[in-house]
Amino acid sequence: MPDQLYIDGRWRPAADGGTIPVLNPATEEVIAHVAAGGAADVEQAVAAAKRAFESWRRTTGAERAAFLRAIAGRVRARRDELMRLSSLNNGKPLAEAAVDMDDVAAAFDYYADLARDLDGRQGAPVELPDESFRASVRFEPAGVAALIVPWNFPLVTTSWKVAPALAAGCTVVLKPSEITPLVELELGAMADEVGLPPGVLNIVVGTGPEVGAPLVAHEDVAKISFTGSNAVGEQVMIAAARDTKSISLELGGKSPILVFADSDLDHAVECIVAGIFYNCGQMCSATSRLLVEASIAEPLLERLVAAAEALPIGDPFDERTRMGPLTTAAQHRKVTAAIERGVGDGARLLTGGGRPEDLERGFFVQPTVFTDVAQDSALWREEVFGPVLAVRTFAGEDEAIALANDSDYGLVATVVTGDEERAARVAAALEVGHVWVNSPQVVFVQTSWGGFKRSGIGRELGPWGLQAFLEVKHVVGPARA
Repeated sequence: MPDQLYIDGRWRPAADGGTIPVLNPATEEVIAHVAAGGAADVEQAVAAAKRAFESWRRTTGAERAAFLRAIAGRVRARRDELMRLSSLNNGKPLAEAAVDMDDVAAAFDYYADLARDLDGRQGAPVELPDESFRASVRFEPAGVAALIVPWNFPLVTTSWKVAPALAAGCTVVLKPSEITPLVELELGAMADEVGLPPGVLNIVVGTGPEVGAPLVAHEDVAKISFTGSNAVGEQVMIAAARDTKSISLELGGKSPILVFADSDLDHAVECIVAGIFYNCGQMCSATSRLLVEASIAEPLLERLVAAAEALPIGDPFDERTRMGPLTTAAQHRKVTAAIERGVGDGARLLTGGGRPEDLERGFFVQPTVFTDVAQDSALWREEVFGPVLAVRTFAGEDEAIALANDSDYGLVATVVTGDEERAARVAAALEVGHVWVNSPQVVFVQTSWGGFKRSGIGRELGPWGLQAFLEVKHVVGPARA
């Protein structure tokens, strides 16, 4: 039901009847019109979630786990359909969309396990130094959760929020991006299919000003989980502060990949390519700053340029494609402007920088590599959110760490080295929330996700993702005689 909203277990048009066109970024053609929600729809969705919370919070973890496992099963059963819908709307190659759907199912299964385990943790005794008292701990759901997700990983980021929120006993109002809502609206259909009680999950599509702003400001919303830009994240913080709402923010990144001279160069290139060109570079975790030891810079960059120029770009539905288009016209303009500014600031363009010659339509841009990038330049310091890599060299380990940490952001980093002791030292010294060592960016639901500095507040995934939707309550009293 792409032209309707999912509120209180029913599909309904937006209150004002408006719609938003949705594009295929590979062709720039309109593929659907989705309901354009507004403040009135937010009011209905929050009211439904508030009503449902009173009964949902009293379900056992095992009961909630059954619903989460059922949703995971529906995702697996519809995997091919969902990955094609994601590719159509987002522009990512089918191979990437397939990984996304596997990650979505894994997230719902994982939090089903944690929901069941939560039953055993309720009322657990707490050891006290004074034996005349006893204490126990409970974990209570935060309440109605507002979940706001971006357009770069449709349904993946949604699952990272919806699954732990429902596992904790919260009810949800989900705001997908109005740019890529099609696959996320299918979550409403799957909720219906598994019999999720009305009001537990509500989906309101719309713009940030029309839906996001009234949602985060609503007095009945107890928890906000937002993934997106720093500019919008700051506004979310301001709105949350008025009611002292609990917030989780996963924001921008300008992440480094450090390649040392003792590395296998071919493997290093694989890690670099995966870190900056996967999803057309539209990742908060994109390792868009390459730090390479000076003694191997020339041979490494030769291999890197060859790999970038050989990367198959084009139709996301072509199984040979490894990089699709950027997702929006606005992002295409932003990335193009960043490339032009990099050239203007004196960085040396090694490859890319334009539109592939054989692709006249769609928001395509070539894999782009700059070297001799100034440390104080926008290209080095600001998030581009596209397939644009900035390169600098270093002379030793200390300089590499200093360059890597010289950033306003601290989401992730990658270290490539043949020395295990160095890998451990450097990983410990990096001011980021997640470090890969000699590995592409493989994300596991069991490990945390989030960053230092301006990259956000709190953590998703793992047990920390569940805890973000729980309040801790201790009960203390005299010990029994």
